[in-house]
Amino acid sequence: MIPMPTSLVSSNQSCPLKGVKVIELGQVLSAPFAGSIFADLGAEVIKIERSGTGDDARTMGPAFRQGDALNFHIFNRNKKSIALNLKDPLEVEKLDRLICDADILIHNLRPGVTKDLGLDGETLTTKHPRLIYCEISAFGHTGPMSKKPGYEPLVQAYSGLSSTNGGPNDPPTRMGASVCDQGSGMWVVIGALSMLTQRATSGRGGIVNTSLLETALAWNGQKNDAYLNLNQLPVKHASGHPSFVPYEAFDTMDGPILICCGNDRLFQKLCTLLNKSNWSKDDRFITNRARLTNKEVLLAELIPILKQRNRDEWLREFELAGIPCSAILAIPEVVREEQVLALEMFQHVPGEDFTLTALPLSFNGQRPHIKTTAPRLGADNDLLN
Repeated sequence: MIPMPTSLVSSNQSCPLKGVKVIELGQVLSAPFAGSIFADLGAEVIKIERSGTGDDARTMGPAFRQGDALNFHIFNRNKKSIALNLKDPLEVEKLDRLICDADILIHNLRPGVTKDLGLDGETLTTKHPRLIYCEISAFGHTGPMSKKPGYEPLVQAYSGLSSTNGGPNDPPTRMGASVCDQGSGMWVVIGALSMLTQRATSGRGGIVNTSLLETALAWNGQKNDAYLNLNQLPVKHASGHPSFVPYEAFDTMDGPILICCGNDRLFQKLCTLLNKSNWSKDDRFITNRARLTNKEVLLAELIPILKQRNRDEWLREFELAGIPCSAILAIPEVVREEQVLALEMFQHVPGEDFTLTALPLSFNGQRPHIKTTAPRLGADNDLLN
């Protein structure tokens, strides 16, 4: 078990969004992730779930605590839960009463569902002019695919993200993290907070739209723009970089390290460290642009040198020389790294026997705490009374 940082137990929580009320009609990941950010920042987040079964994420994996999967606990801490049957007009009326004094509503329901329920953006922002209505879809709010549902791997595939991931000889590969789902949740939070600031002046809310596809296109923006402007197709570099050399993983005697020479000054340091003064005078290597052209020639000389010593020796040498480098760590190593523990990113959930990754933000040096575990389905239905 990872030790519990004592400062998280004793310090007061930072709650910059205390007093903000958020309604979340979220399933699985993108909207619940946005909701979890708001909740971690101190907003009151009321999660509206389907009566009987709740958010599908509750059963996405083996039961972890309270009968719910670990994924559900990760993305729904600090929230309240109300279970409603939104096919019942009387239940929809109850939801509308909650929305009356809400600041923000987030949803990632299937396209068309909110329209059928009378919970679409146009209807609700007309009825509740101060409401900031946030919609996350798979493919966007307009266009021929706007009504299509979608999931993370489908969007990574469709957006071109999978085609640019991996090494030169790898097939299209999904990124390990759900970058489209969670990225969309982040964009919604940014959009909602921007509109919250605008509302302070105008008195009116509005509609925020984002989608997994738009998020994927933004993450791949450099590659898209290189093709649009230079007719340049991306080359897959595995751990490497299309614009810097040497800037990738290399094998040592007992394990790989990543070396990042992001400018000519750092390359000069590398030359000095390796006693390769000839490289620093060689027209093929003296500038980064030259090294990009002659990458294979340089690496053919560099790779055998790095295999002559073990990983930790090289890491010490590179760090002393001021050359950015890192071991390539596995998860069991990462969660026990001194630097990672110093950041206190892993927080014990109060009243529980497990730990979750906290919000990656601090305010005046203090990270917001996880206050409560994910709610039981319908645990807060008394809020409707």
